[in-house]
Amino acid sequence: MRTRPEQTYPDHWEADVVLRDGSTARIRPITPDDAGRLVSFYEQVSDESKYYRFFAPYPRLTDRDVHRFTHHDYVDRVGLAVTVGGEIIATVRYDRIDGLGRPASAPAEEAEVAFLVQDAHQGRGVASALLEHIAAVARERGVRRFVAEVLPANTKMIKVFRDAGYTQRRSFEDGSVHLTLDLEPTEKSLAVQRGREQRAEARSVQRLLAPGSVAVIGTGRASGGMGRTVLRNILDSGYRGRLYAVNRAFGGGRTEVEGVPAFRSVAEIAAATGEAVDLAVVAVPVERVPEAVADCGEHGVRGLVVLTAGYAESGAEGRRRQRELVRRARSYGMRIIGPNSLGIISTADAVRLNASLAPGSPAPGRIGLFTQSGAIGIALLSELHRRGAGLSTFISSGNRADVSGNDFLQYWYDDPDTDVVLMYLESIGNPRKFTRLARRTAAVKPLVVVKGARHSGSEPPGHAVPATRIPDAAVGALLRQAGVIRVDTVTELIDVGLLLAGQPLPAGPRVAILGNSESLGLLTYDACLTEGLRPQPPLDLTTDATPADFRAALARALADDGCDAVVVTAIPWVGEHGATESGDGEVLARALRAAVAESGRTKPVAVVHVELRGLAEALAAVRGSTDDAPAPPGDGGLVGEVRRSGAPGASVSAPEARGSGLPSAAGRAPAPGGPVPSAPGARPSVPPGGGPAPSSDGSVPGADARSGGAAAPVSSARGDGGPVREVRSSGGGPGPLSGGSPRGGGEGVPVSGVPGEPVHGADTPSGGAAVSVPGGGPVPTGPEVPVSAAPGAPASAPEARGSGLPSSAPGAGPSVPPGDGSGPLSGGSPRGGGEGVPVSGSSEGSVHGADARSTGDGGAVSVPGGGPVPPGASAARGDGGPVREVRSSAPSGGGSGLSSGGSVPEAGAGPGEWDGGGRIPGYPAAERAVRALSEAVRYARWRRQAAEPGRVPEFEDIDEVGAAALIERLLDEDGSGTLPAADAHALLGRYGIRVRAALPAPGPDDAAGAAARLGYPVALKTTAPQLRHRPDLGGVRLDLADEAQLRLAYRELTEQLGPPDALRPVVQSMAPRGVDTVVRAAVDPAVGAVLSFGLAGAASELLGDTSHRLVPATVRDAAELVRGIRTAPLLFGWRGSAPVDTPALEELLLRVSRLVDGHPEVVSISLEPVVVAQRGLSVLGASVRLAPAATFTDLGPRRLPSY
Repeated sequence: MRTRPEQTYPDHWEADVVLRDGSTARIRPITPDDAGRLVSFYEQVSDESKYYRFFAPYPRLTDRDVHRFTHHDYVDRVGLAVTVGGEIIATVRYDRIDGLGRPASAPAEEAEVAFLVQDAHQGRGVASALLEHIAAVARERGVRRFVAEVLPANTKMIKVFRDAGYTQRRSFEDGSVHLTLDLEPTEKSLAVQRGREQRAEARSVQRLLAPGSVAVIGTGRASGGMGRTVLRNILDSGYRGRLYAVNRAFGGGRTEVEGVPAFRSVAEIAAATGEAVDLAVVAVPVERVPEAVADCGEHGVRGLVVLTAGYAESGAEGRRRQRELVRRARSYGMRIIGPNSLGIISTADAVRLNASLAPGSPAPGRIGLFTQSGAIGIALLSELHRRGAGLSTFISSGNRADVSGNDFLQYWYDDPDTDVVLMYLESIGNPRKFTRLARRTAAVKPLVVVKGARHSGSEPPGHAVPATRIPDAAVGALLRQAGVIRVDTVTELIDVGLLLAGQPLPAGPRVAILGNSESLGLLTYDACLTEGLRPQPPLDLTTDATPADFRAALARALADDGCDAVVVTAIPWVGEHGATESGDGEVLARALRAAVAESGRTKPVAVVHVELRGLAEALAAVRGSTDDAPAPPGDGGLVGEVRRSGAPGASVSAPEARGSGLPSAAGRAPAPGGPVPSAPGARPSVPPGGGPAPSSDGSVPGADARSGGAAAPVSSARGDGGPVREVRSSGGGPGPLSGGSPRGGGEGVPVSGVPGEPVHGADTPSGGAAVSVPGGGPVPTGPEVPVSAAPGAPASAPEARGSGLPSSAPGAGPSVPPGDGSGPLSGGSPRGGGEGVPVSGSSEGSVHGADARSTGDGGAVSVPGGGPVPPGASAARGDGGPVREVRSSAPSGGGSGLSSGGSVPEAGAGPGEWDGGGRIPGYPAAERAVRALSEAVRYARWRRQAAEPGRVPEFEDIDEVGAAALIERLLDEDGSGTLPAADAHALLGRYGIRVRAALPAPGPDDAAGAAARLGYPVALKTTAPQLRHRPDLGGVRLDLADEAQLRLAYRELTEQLGPPDALRPVVQSMAPRGVDTVVRAAVDPAVGAVLSFGLAGAASELLGDTSHRLVPATVRDAAELVRGIRTAPLLFGWRGSAPVDTPALEELLLRVSRLVDGHPEVVSISLEPVVVAQRGLSVLGASVRLAPAATFTDLGPRRLPSY
């Protein structure tokens, strides 16, 4: 007798699952071979649990019970078991019943369900996992409802049903609780399922990263080798747990290796300590790995890190070994990192584990790093260390046979020690799940990914990669839709990661640029335009700028509501003897950190530095004292005064306050509420032909280039008394808002001329322009308020930091708190070097201002804003407060790379001395800094939008039921394949998509008859595959107004391109003129249904100018699809053309999305061309393909990838 197909063993029901405690178990159908295991399982269940199951004492199973519980037809009677190590720990079964509770067969839609979990395994989430799987099995077999009888005292089981999220009804009958569960998944049940999946998988990773004990299997007796290297690295990292060395070659007398207890096996460890090992690092030859895995599994090891190579990366035999490795490990409830792994690192203070082959341990930090390549992992670790970044965790997954990037996304999602996630991926085993998890993770912390092996066929050996038909550009678009920051290189991975880890997210795309190099500022400006940012004109502080000038300028930029981020550029100071290179990096770094710390603003800052020694290293330090950071001169831009000690009460203005932007003689500050003045010598550097900077609302002041109007030249007083360079918009060159498309012109980047996006390239409005002075608003023209010191203010100061000398004047005025740095004399060493003399109330104290070499008595310090103060004079701050004492620590004659107008900070400030808002990332090239900043801007915008992801609209005219019936009939009649035109049009019509009829014309008379039915004017076109949708090849004739024109066109077409039977001509009524576009949707086996949009034509196809979104698309997705292509301006009135009906186009995209999402049998739709006119659109061609619905594992109950 032949077995019915549904009665054969359903091996697709087998699944490995992660339980609540992070261990693994296997769920599979029960078979007759399980009789012995079932009896053994039942014997280990408590009497109480047996009573709850059978409502009566039931000490043992009868032979009849065993037969009934192990023989199923897998349709009306189904049983599933949970096994660990080959032994059953739980069972579930359902029996189909009729409305009266009697045994029944299909098509009855109700079944009675019963669970039994061994007491030792209760509380581990076993029953919850079983309910998910038995419900999926029941739905597959046509069961729609479960009923269950539960004793009121069995609260654990009641809770399992209640918490599952299914729609349920409860009643109390005959002393038991009667439960009915509708098995159709609900939003709540799916949320519960995914929440449990996240917690379980995160817990499984935590068990690997925070073990209480570690055994290194394969520790060599001599130094060297993988095992011994890992043991040494664990010791050096200061691991907090118990560590064991394991090698079966150890003799009985060998008790230690490098002070670590040594054993011949994990079994010996268990026997000696009475405890199970949490984590085993396996570093033995490949042929000995199975023995090691069995030893670990049989003695309670929770997880494995397998460093050994020789698995799937080595060929067919290696793939077989890898499958067996995973199956064996999971059978014991263990998870595996590897094989072919570099290892893992956790810097958590409670763990401190470096179980890897990487030399050295990274510093603790807030970055989580995942890599599938050991070599890339070592390179990333080295570069992150060089740039001062610390890690929370590091994982090298190797062949990712078990634990993958998805598991670590689950862990990092709510890991409080990780703020930024960096991933180097060579393959994605479950793209649908990865996209879902990435979206959730990116909503709470940045996720930066570089994807290797991007081209077809370049996947690394050893990685199980699902087949995909979509190009890499589409994969990138879908990752961006999920909030992933995808970069192209590992260098960009670090560049972006450092910015996100150390700086806040920008509120928008407006960027202030300041620095001491006009050229470097212009390069930064250009890079911003290329990346789609909105830069302000660069603020050139000149090469004479001091760290204090940088500090003041940065403080003003951070306080400016007109910018969202700041890029600081710095080069070595160019003095009268040429460029110098010295250790000024620490000085400048402290100045910048002080400005950030004092601003209280949440704006990102990035630094571009060229050959400035020590700056990158100093910026990399997350904390350092700012007490001696160079103070902003002139007390934050106000004009300071110097009081001569020889003339009490008489005040003399300093030549000018550096950073005030006003002549010193004025002695005035900007009016309250007015613009912040610029830095000394500062001038807005705008590229030749550049237009004025955009305002905060995106408007562009200045003249319209087409109207011939020109921006009036604007002049402003420079800090040195000279005029600020005139800025004029020529209208002919690329200004701040021109310069073409952003970098790559790719999706998600603002497109010029597209409504709803930042406008890059629009003409400036006509009229006069006020050009903003960098650092604030327009050049001040209003009244100015004079500021002077309080007469008679005491000229005293606190003791100089590091001098050991107290303030010398009795009764000296109040001390300035450490780090105040606001006085005009809180400057640094003079350029010539030499130790400065502290300023105090003593008339003998030299006032710093002259070159030390010219004084002969210890040096002088420049007064911010001008020349030296005469000897014997003391100084007062512009606000009348005392001036802090300053002593230079620079050696005599030491050079200075930057003009040190601020005090030299104490050297060697270590971690823990300052927490000033995180590291300021430094970059050796403007393009790298700006690229990182642009990614942060795009991510910040995505994150704001993710809070309200949009809605999937409903359309009243959609006939979902009618479409489903039509699809079922078409599949039954014709099976899979492309639908005939009439059927395709009928299906699309069910969703409100009308396709303009095209009538076949095998001959000229047929063409004339078709045109008569449709009405003139008409179009004649070929449908041959090689000519279809290629009007450039001459296969289309448009606007044929009468029969004569039609017949002439028919003759020309056939004479030029071939006979009618090869051309397959059709006649179609003319549609309103517009822009030809293409709308497509396809179900990809790897990522699911993808909706795509682009303009029609060979050029767009050749350039890959297509945008993509996952289905179902929201209203926002549709708008972004339309605006996400580089040629989008053609839809919005480019160069005087009329804009087309984009709302109608967006509605069409949403209808196609609904059709594909609601009917997974629709595996492909192509609408081409779709002519979008000023009002409405016309679908001129359509193709639809059907196939049985694909099965995606992420849509069912949770399970690990199968082997």
